Amino acid sequence: AKPEVARRALDAGASVLNDVLALRGGPDMPAVAARYPLVVLMHMLGTSPKTMQAAPVYGDVVAEVTTFLAERLAALRAAGAAPDSAWVDPGLGFGKTTEHNLALLRGLESLAGLAPVLVGASRKSFIGRLLGTEAAPLPPEERLEGSLAAACRAADAGAVCVRVHDVRATVRALDVWKSAVRP
Repeated sequence: AKPEVARRALDAGASVLNDVLALRGGPDMPAVAARYPLVVLMHMLGTSPKTMQAAPVYGDVVAEVTTFLAERLAALRAAGAAPDSAWVDPGLGFGKTTEHNLALLRGLESLAGLAPVLVGASRKSFIGRLLGTEAAPLPPEERLEGSLAAACRAADAGAVCVRVHDVRATVRALDVWKSAVRP
């Protein structure tokens, strides 16, 4: 997000800032974000959606994303945000390969130690590649089963929110998951 856009949205009544740049949109961004009741800080490799998928490399994607989000949370709090005013989002599909996304789904618990976690895996390209092939991924409208599996994994890891396209199917899948794991 850019500070001026975030400022105008806040002035217009917005109460949640979903910041895909995690306060890297300009020097005023932390101060503007600190005024919001809730800020979602997302990890993205680099700051450009146009180049984020150009051969992303990580030594340990879970550790690097966790460290990045911890640093962004510290910057938000240093700007005066309330301790409970932020959620974190690992940024599935934003500068990550299929294997990076899977590693993050497996390692979501490490993010839960930072702040409440939001996961947006619904219909992502990596799900299309897992259900199809790297060369011929399934189209978004055929990714429901993978999206449901990812939502259940996120819930299992303690995510407080999953961003989805297919709300009814996801609620039903999560209801069955809850019944199975919480008698």
